[in-house]
Amino acid sequence: MNPFGLIQIGLILSCTTIISSLQCNRLPLQQRRVIENSLRLLDKMGKKFPQQCLREKMSFRFPTQVLQPKQKESVGVAIEEIFQNIFYIFSKNLTLAGWDGTALDEFQNGLYRQIEQLEACVIKKHTYYHRSKEASRLKLKKYFQKIDCFLKDKQHDLCSWEISRAEMRRCLQLIDKMTRKL
Repeated sequence: MNPFGLIQIGLILSCTTIISSLQCNRLPLQQRRVIENSLRLLDKMGKKFPQQCLREKMSFRFPTQVLQPKQKESVGVAIEEIFQNIFYIFSKNLTLAGWDGTALDEFQNGLYRQIEQLEACVIKKHTYYHRSKEASRLKLKKYFQKIDCFLKDKQHDLCSWEISRAEMRRCLQLIDKMTRKL
């Protein structure tokens, strides 16, 4: 390859790095938009919380400490993990939920795009934040396993999905509250 070709490749790589870092810097603003849209879609997916489900309500106890670390980059790690778990939960056995399919698809697509963006930013800082990522991941894994087990125990019935949808709304509101502080 000639020297001019190497210079072009170098320029392209440096431009993509700059663009990528700009995207990471704008991530909190993007997250707020995604969360606002996700909350709107969660409301649109289902109807008002059914009265018959009130007696089945359960407290899953979200581990709020994962959104209050000392380094703000660790918050991104936790948010990525939360979005991945929400995406996982809302990707299976939804037949009994009876939700609006278009809103559900838009919700899943928005989460997926945000997960990809977060992964790209977190991977850059992966080695430095590996320990905090693992600690957050374990706490969040327990939390989301409770929700998953609850859904399985209730055989993914309407009330279990409505309770889970309300819990995901709460998760997204906590993330929104944290990203506004950053």
